[in-house]
Amino acid sequence: MANLSTKIKMYCDANGVSEVDFTNDVILQDDSDGNGAYIKEWNLDIAQPTDAQLSAQESAADTEEANNEVRATRKAAYGDIGDQLDEIYKDIDAWKSRIAKIKTDKPKE
Repeated sequence: MANLSTKIKMYCDANGVSEVDFTNDVILQDDSDGNGAYIKEWNLDIAQPTDAQLSAQESAADTEEANNEVRATRKAAYGDIGDQLDEIYKDIDAWKSRIAKIKTDKPKE
């Protein structure tokens, strides 16, 4: 199940808002009853989403979160950009092969 913040980002993006600041635009709070996070405050120019609208974002949000994990894993595997540039300068084909293997081993959804 995707995080509420990810579903909100997906909802906002689908409604023309590309950036969401979770310290000013949308403030989330955890429910003391253990039911999870909820929207405490909504300060955007678009309508606050209903539970049904957020549920409709579940699949896209799950994919986004999975892809974010892949991006982070790939970034660590790619290594420092300076080292990559040196590797490209010395042997671009070896670099291409290494990067292709990382992408194959860690595919996005």
